Amino acid sequence: MTVALITGANKGIGYETARQLLELGHTVYIGARDVERGEKAAATLGARFVQLDVTDDASVAGALVTIGSAEGVLDVLVHNAGILADGPVDGPAALRAFDTNAVGMVRVTEAALPLLHKSSKAVVVTVSSSMGSFWAVTNPDRPEFGIPLALYAASKAAATMLTVQYSKSQPDITFNALEPGATATDMTAAYGIGRPVEESARTVVRLATLGPDGPTGTFQDENGVLPW
Repeated sequence: MTVALITGANKGIGYETARQLLELGHTVYIGARDVERGEKAAATLGARFVQLDVTDDASVAGALVTIGSAEGVLDVLVHNAGILADGPVDGPAALRAFDTNAVGMVRVTEAALPLLHKSSKAVVVTVSSSMGSFWAVTNPDRPEFGIPLALYAASKAAATMLTVQYSKSQPDITFNALEPGATATDMTAAYGIGRPVEESARTVVRLATLGPDGPTGTFQDENGVLPW
């Protein structure tokens, strides 16, 4: 049975990804900062919960110790936790955006590597964004061209690059990043855009369930590999 950990999974794409993986028979750990919300989400889905704040080293370490003690292995890691960082652009805001969207990935990945290496088919999926794609934000035909989210875009570019670099340094683990598509979540509510989370989570699940011969080091959406 495959063991999966999804960060920021008490709502939105993470929650729906957990639901779909559970339907496929995986053991799923919902990682969330807020204990009450995380436990409620896990109970509703029939998943397991670990308190996990990607910006806190001790929290991350504790979550992986809990999973290691219970399961002894981690087969799937989904980096889903993220913030939009759509307020004023200044130093503190930049630090928050990068700490959550990029540095948090490093914290969780490094803590998870010992358990991932115990899997015969470990997979890591990064929920990134085409807002972090130079190709997309400089293309007038793309919606990203006109969206002024400097810190979100820059931190997601870092998230995708980290994914590619991990695919090189950890060749026995499959690493891929994805653009999930504009999705109706709390993060996009102010913009009034987005499709149902069920549709976007399908791409996450597809990459999370790749076999050992699947692609690695790519940035994809539902239609395949994207330039960035």
